[in-house]
Amino acid sequence: MNPRLLSLFAGVSYLIIFFTAIFANFLVLESIQKEPLATIQENQLMVRFGIIAFLVTVVFDVVVAWALYELYRDNILSGLSTLFRMMHAAIMGVSIFALVNSLSSTTVHEILKQVEIFNTIWLIGLFFFGIHLILLSKIIKKPWVIAIFILIAGVMYMVDTAAHFLLSNYDKYGSIFLALVAIPSVIGEMSLAVWLLIKGGKNLD
Repeated sequence: MNPRLLSLFAGVSYLIIFFTAIFANFLVLESIQKEPLATIQENQLMVRFGIIAFLVTVVFDVVVAWALYELYRDNILSGLSTLFRMMHAAIMGVSIFALVNSLSSTTVHEILKQVEIFNTIWLIGLFFFGIHLILLSKIIKKPWVIAIFILIAGVMYMVDTAAHFLLSNYDKYGSIFLALVAIPSVIGEMSLAVWLLIKGGKNLD
């Protein structure tokens, strides 16, 4: 396929992931965590849309993995990078099952337990996503500023997941870890999406 077209596929898919993830995370998931019973019982349609939004992110994560592989298939690290992103997508897909279970939960404890299961499985997936980003930063090389932010984001995804499992008082530092992950991730991945849409595929050398 034409490199320019592949780049557009990847860029558009990235944007779709951003918007669906924002809706699913910051509107639906946060609503469940703040008001578990009310959200599940009174806003169940919103929760169902959130589940679909998470599914959409998984679908387009696979599209991005495919498009990036095709764009950089000559790089020796491309196949490995793609496998780690596919692992992340697969694990993410499994985690959504917990949110589906929350729809039939009838107590706050049951609902929050399902959300906890979702978050734990997702965290494991993000560890592999971090490895993908580190490899991707070595693959794209240019623009070097974007590559650096993607590298930092990848490292921080792995550090954050490890911290969740290693630190018994993780919640005390949760906001700090969130910032350390979110800032380089948003800057790096959003910049990559824009670059793919504007310049990607035109000159990859």
